[in-house]
Amino acid sequence: MNKTKIWRRWTASLLLCPLAVLAQPASEAPQRASATPAATAAEAGTAYTLDALVERVLTHNPTLQGARSARVQAEAGIRTAGALPNPRLEVSDGRQRPNGVGGTNGSITGWGVSQLIENPWLRSARVDAAEQGLRNSEAQLGLTRAEVVAQAKLRAYEVLLRIEESRAADDELQLLEQTRDRVRVRVDSGEAARYEIIKAEAEFISARQRQQTAQLAVEQARIRLNQLAGGQLPLGWTLNARLEDALPPVQAPLLREQLLSTNPELQGLRAQLERQQARVREASASRWPGVELRYDDLRDPDNRQGVIGASIQIPLLDQKRGPRAEAEAETTRARTRLEARQIELQLQLDSAVMALEMARLRVEALGQGAIRDAEAAVRVAQAAYRFGERGILDVLDAQRVLRTVRADLLQARYQQQAAAIEIDLLTGRDAVQP
Repeated sequence: MNKTKIWRRWTASLLLCPLAVLAQPASEAPQRASATPAATAAEAGTAYTLDALVERVLTHNPTLQGARSARVQAEAGIRTAGALPNPRLEVSDGRQRPNGVGGTNGSITGWGVSQLIENPWLRSARVDAAEQGLRNSEAQLGLTRAEVVAQAKLRAYEVLLRIEESRAADDELQLLEQTRDRVRVRVDSGEAARYEIIKAEAEFISARQRQQTAQLAVEQARIRLNQLAGGQLPLGWTLNARLEDALPPVQAPLLREQLLSTNPELQGLRAQLERQQARVREASASRWPGVELRYDDLRDPDNRQGVIGASIQIPLLDQKRGPRAEAEAETTRARTRLEARQIELQLQLDSAVMALEMARLRVEALGQGAIRDAEAAVRVAQAAYRFGERGILDVLDAQRVLRTVRADLLQARYQQQAAAIEIDLLTGRDAVQP
């Protein structure tokens, strides 16, 4: 009877579940599905400062999230290294049957408990190694954060660079269109040869292709930056920054001190060295792992025995020379890696400082003199062409020189920002979250 009731209830539930789903409001599912697009649409067209954009990238960057998980794992490793060994409990049961006259027949029960008292130097060395592992994980987290910040800033300035290049391409296209129209008027009136309109038309087509390429480069740069943010940047976002943003003054001696003290990669290598040194101490102390204390209680029909004992492992056959030698070799390797990387980073810092200074000089030279001279040359060539003193080739050459100088100026400004970003990365300025 009970089985029949259970079967009927189960069948009824199968029939009623689909009806309950159909009875739900039809608008609930679309609302849930459109929650994320609605939130994205609400943020569409958001204008970010450079710091706000970097913070958005840090919030959603998958690589940084993985580094945070590694730090949590290292914290768990400290708890694992400091855990005390569990006691061991043994229970036995049996029977006693005498072989001769006078013996007692009955049951035998016994139990025993043992506890390993670990060598304190062994445990201390193991905990020290785990703590240095946590320091290494924190340094790696700082390095990852600094790299993500540097990449975000670099790609943000790349977006600004591509936008400026696109604007320059638009200006160039407009200028060549005006030149082409003037040439067409002169050709139609017979004042200029036919080849001049052909040349002007070819230059106009080439400029239009450059404009389209520049627009595509802007979208590609925006996509690369959005990939760094895990695809979490809203549609139509803009950036309130410029390639001409002011840079702090550079003091090479102070930067070298910051490199040696706050660079996260060097901090991680130092933590690895200290961890290997703790491994050497752990290998030495592992020859005497500890003392095991034991108590046994045994009962039979005639007697009750309580035995207390202790056991210790004597390092006669294995003195842990192999593990100690391996740990010492790893220590030497870690020290060599630290010293070599320290020299490499100092050279990279010197190179970045030099690149920043060279880019600054290029910006001053191009922005103050060359760009003005090129613009003046275009105006002179256009005026001379209108009066018939110069040909169309002179005008196009002057415009080509202006385009080259503008492109060089934009690249110099971008390289100046890139060099400053590399200096911040090497000195670990963005390694620690403020």
